[in-house]
Amino acid sequence: MEPLISVIIPNRNGGATIGRCLEALFASAYARFEVLVVDDCSEDDSARIVSAFPCGLLRLETHQGAARARNVGALHSRGRILFFIDADCLVRRDTLARVEQAALLAGPNTVIGGTYTAMPADKDFFSRFQSAFIRYSETKRVHAPDYLASHAMAVHAETFRKGGGFPEKFLPIIEDVHFSHSLRRQRYRLRMNPAIEVRHIFNFTLLRSLRNAFRKSFYWTIYSLGNRDLFADSGTASRELKVNVVSWFMAAGAMVAGILLSLPVLTGAAPAMALASVLANRKLLHAFWKAGGSLFALKALVYYVLVYPAAVGAGAFSGMLAFGAERVRYKNKPGPSLPKEA
Repeated sequence: MEPLISVIIPNRNGGATIGRCLEALFASAYARFEVLVVDDCSEDDSARIVSAFPCGLLRLETHQGAARARNVGALHSRGRILFFIDADCLVRRDTLARVEQAALLAGPNTVIGGTYTAMPADKDFFSRFQSAFIRYSETKRVHAPDYLASHAMAVHAETFRKGGGFPEKFLPIIEDVHFSHSLRRQRYRLRMNPAIEVRHIFNFTLLRSLRNAFRKSFYWTIYSLGNRDLFADSGTASRELKVNVVSWFMAAGAMVAGILLSLPVLTGAAPAMALASVLANRKLLHAFWKAGGSLFALKALVYYVLVYPAAVGAGAFSGMLAFGAERVRYKNKPGPSLPKEA
């Protein structure tokens, strides 16, 4: 008999997407699964939408974050395998079957990560860019990923409970990275399975794309400084992206200095730095081409090399300032003030 899979979905004001998320789940070809939606004190009509589906609805009385919601869902689950997704993710008809196959084959000592489809549920350029970028970044190191993202994470229930669950008092959007690192320290294996896919609903505009890049970079920098792995090749925080950001700021600095000092040699160095970034990211650019063709790849190249690194770099710089401010603020207090890996 197929093992029961518990699909756990944290929801916070996800009324625009949770219905589509549940529709996709209940169209699954896999038979034995339960769905637990944990509502994190939403202020929209999410609960009404969820109640129309044959799934469990758990409500947090106060806004406590996605990590708490996932842990509550796991606590009330009955499945042998837990599969975490987000309220803006759409499983494919065969996603749960692939989860079952991968989890049983790997065993309880291995946690399995899925990823986004190359193209998202949206058709706009910025959403397509984000989905292709994340898929490439998450699947570069299939056998040795630095972390597994909670938008498609499969873990045996016993492993999840022994592993301690997601950290609840922690930096936003980084709890799955911390949980992955914690599992690895406990000698569990992390494996990425690109065949386990969910389609994400981004609904990105230029502003939303840049705001997302800034926010992720901000928190990731704080975490990485505390964890002392700022230069690690870690999923979307890849070395290629870091080269891209450094190249952008060096090129911008060279252009400004060349203009102010009337030194053409400095101005002329900027294109060379941009070219260096293109070469360092050539595999990502190939992934853009595979995902959307030549025109999409060209647009993605321009955006990734000329615009995107500005937001990532600004987020990283702000994160460094915030990390430094916290260190100064708490330097005379006992115990660590920021998360730090052992």
